[in-house]
Amino acid sequence: MNALYGDRYEAYSAGTEPTQVSPYATKVMAEAGIDISRHYSKSLEQFRGCNFDYVVTVCDRAKESCPFFPEAQNHLHVSFKDPSRLEGSEEEIIAEYRRLMSQIRNWLARTFG
Repeated sequence: MNALYGDRYEAYSAGTEPTQVSPYATKVMAEAGIDISRHYSKSLEQFRGCNFDYVVTVCDRAKESCPFFPEAQNHLHVSFKDPSRLEGSEEEIIAEYRRLMSQIRNWLARTFG
């Protein structure tokens, strides 16, 4: 979101179970010219009490376990495949990350572009 529409939006990211940023995500984003190598996984608790225009959940598991942010003006959900659950060879996983990135980029363009 920040790479595509940073002139209009400021996006933050948090996970329901913060761990580490996937090296697959870092690789695929770098291929797209977006450096996330210094990003880190954040807890939803970091953002409690923040006033957001939008709170977006992007996988069904997150929607089920994401706390409600009453301060948010809009709550959106879109069901993308959870990349933390991917299995297969490294090539298959990277291909799926690329597919997911494309799906997310297309959704962002339709929703916020």
